[in-house]
Amino acid sequence: MTRGIQVYYRLLLKKHSLRFLFYAYFGEWSMEINDFDQEESYYPLANSTWDQEEFASIDRVVKSGKFTMGFEVQKYEEEFASHVGARYSVMSNSGSSANLLMLAGIKYCEDYDIEEGDSVIVPAVSWSTTYFPIHQLGFTLSFVDIELDTLNIDLSSVLNAINNNTKAILAVNLLGNPANLIALKQIAHDNNLILIEDNCESMGAKLNNQFTGTFGAAGSYSSFFSHHISTMEGGMTTTDNLSLYETMKSLRAHGWLRDLPTSNTVHNKSGNEWEDSYKFVLPGYNLRPLEIEGAIGRSQIQKLSNFVYFRRENANYLYNLKHRFPDIKIQTENGESSWFGFSLVLGKALEGKRSLLIAELNKSGIESRPIVAGNFALNPVMKHLRHDPLPNLTNSTYIHNNGLFVGNHHYNIFRQLDVLVNILEKFNNENI
Repeated sequence: MTRGIQVYYRLLLKKHSLRFLFYAYFGEWSMEINDFDQEESYYPLANSTWDQEEFASIDRVVKSGKFTMGFEVQKYEEEFASHVGARYSVMSNSGSSANLLMLAGIKYCEDYDIEEGDSVIVPAVSWSTTYFPIHQLGFTLSFVDIELDTLNIDLSSVLNAINNNTKAILAVNLLGNPANLIALKQIAHDNNLILIEDNCESMGAKLNNQFTGTFGAAGSYSSFFSHHISTMEGGMTTTDNLSLYETMKSLRAHGWLRDLPTSNTVHNKSGNEWEDSYKFVLPGYNLRPLEIEGAIGRSQIQKLSNFVYFRRENANYLYNLKHRFPDIKIQTENGESSWFGFSLVLGKALEGKRSLLIAELNKSGIESRPIVAGNFALNPVMKHLRHDPLPNLTNSTYIHNNGLFVGNHHYNIFRQLDVLVNILEKFNNENI
């Protein structure tokens, strides 16, 4: 290792290394990341999940001199799949890429009947890259409304949206909360549809003791800084289908054969390694992660259960105090949420007063943001997207205008929640 790199990594391992690293990678997101313990009421949207183990993982990769996707990524994929109970997993460079791989995979995998122009049902509340790959792959977006209590896709709206062009349902488990995946799986089965899951906000959540992300043909996950675990940037896609797995492995790296076994479900190799290494069989991408991200993931996945435990403890604490602000609704849990954050939806008595609440939260150093992207169908980008005629999206629009969320963390934040509850109680009483 060169002296410059040695100095760099020694600096990372010092007391304030997290501030240095995350400012380098994420700019303003992390300018006060280590100030959390200095100011009792400061309550950020996200915080670091790393300790010395993650830095040791980085150092291990640096010392190996092997930085592109390899052993560490492969081991992380195996360990991740084992943790969530899936047969296969494919790591990519982001949760957005995980969604792209999942949707491209079902397009090019011969086990699934979906073609360009076919419709994919989606909830109107999610992140942009839930939707963009659907359009980019030639499919048609079919937006439906959400439930106001769980914030997840509304089953009656799904049933109303199904027509002869519908081929898939993309269920989003929002803010850690499982969608009604049992019912959605039955709807998909009854109508010969493909069920897939955007689980990027809900790693570690369970329904009927089964991890979300594993109910459909495939599920996507994110390990960006603000999520349940962090690999700096990173995503994962899981499946139990060998053909889909091998299709996604090829698509992840240029659409070539190189990462597949000699006999595979995509295109068998000739046995001539020199030729097979440069043979392209699918219109792929370069979505490969780095070895450093895989190594960090191996450390983080071992801690996920403990992280989710504390997130659930925080949620239980807040739930037990919700009677103090009856006109501000917290997300209704379905199954076992991993509580990405805490949504706050103003009731009718407080409708239109969100900006006043945000101002009060800001005064106490409590960060907040919209509920994901609100009603995505209200965004100007819609003019560029292929979509079916929009139905009535009443609940999605209501949370778009009257909802927000605050952060949750992988450690005890009862003191911060006490500050939050005091603000919510006072705001509730003074504004109805």
